[in-house]
Amino acid sequence: MSDDRYGPRWPVLSAGTRVGEGLTRPSVLWSPGARRWYIGGGISLIWLISAGTQIVQVAGSTASATVGIVLLCGYALAFLAATPLNWTLGLRGRLLVIAAVFALSFALWPWLDWQVCAVWTYVGVLVATAVVPWQLTWTSILGLSALALVFDVIHQGWNANVLWVPAIIASISLMMAAFMRSIVAVNQTRLAQREVERIAAERERGRVARDIHDILGHSLTVITVKSELAGRLVDVDPERAKAEMAEVEGLARGALADVRATVAGFRGVSISGELAAARVALSAADISLDAPSTTDAVPPEHRELAGWVVREGVTNVVRHAQARRCRIRLDSRVVSVEDDGVGPVESGSGTGLSGLRERVDAAGGILSVGRSELGGFRLEVTL
Repeated sequence: MSDDRYGPRWPVLSAGTRVGEGLTRPSVLWSPGARRWYIGGGISLIWLISAGTQIVQVAGSTASATVGIVLLCGYALAFLAATPLNWTLGLRGRLLVIAAVFALSFALWPWLDWQVCAVWTYVGVLVATAVVPWQLTWTSILGLSALALVFDVIHQGWNANVLWVPAIIASISLMMAAFMRSIVAVNQTRLAQREVERIAAERERGRVARDIHDILGHSLTVITVKSELAGRLVDVDPERAKAEMAEVEGLARGALADVRATVAGFRGVSISGELAAARVALSAADISLDAPSTTDAVPPEHRELAGWVVREGVTNVVRHAQARRCRIRLDSRVVSVEDDGVGPVESGSGTGLSGLRERVDAAGGILSVGRSELGGFRLEVTL
């Protein structure tokens, strides 16, 4: 399964998660997710223009203005680099980076004075993107907003205007924190799915190894016995020897067919494997699952197709539905995946559903989509 079906590859993990998966510091700093961050974060730096204007206005000389603007640019670059750098660090490292950027803002004090709090929105965003424990996140953001309020009151006294900067810091930072946690959920789902696939592959390899051992062990033993018998009969009873060799050929062909079938089953999709993968993927996305404990109700000839149905249905639930519940039903004629999310989000022309519809049509089944009894999306295939 492709990881891309769960969303863009942002290398964001919570502070308590090891980076792992080859996410070294250089690779993260130049990853596609980091480049997206540089673009979005760079656009947000437009709000520093007002700070730059104030620096130029209060500077007593060209040299002073130049130093102030250079420091402001350094602060901006530190903000851009801090977020992807944090993705490679543990909790303590992330907090140190945030503290360093916060301390750097005071380098602008000679020009901005108490209004230095106006650039703390970027510090709040760093707290949000660091994905530290949630309690620490919101307390830090609200504490930063409160400190900004104190600075504003000291600067201009108490009036309605002093609420603007704290409100901007709190709202933007908390919104960004929620967004980053959704990315973390996607990445944790991806990692859980990858682990499920690894475990399923190991189990399947073990099953194939056992099947091949059982198939070839029995067949080769019989072939050996019959070959030895034919060798002894070749001079005594040629016709009997010929018959024995014909049976040996039949046994060899049968063993080869069994091995091919076993290998083909190993490479295919199975409803059991997809149901197990669905449990972990939905659990990682905090979606409760109502599903049968076994797949015995699905006829053997339909189990691969049922696996494709569950795979596509669960993919849509995780990626699009914004659901809290998912229900999977399996019986001898019908396979369905339903949720209580936002409702039908993809028409029959979608790539995933189009591919599934082709498989269902080829098997002589009927695919239908619509609103489920739970209030969300329903994907149903009649076999």
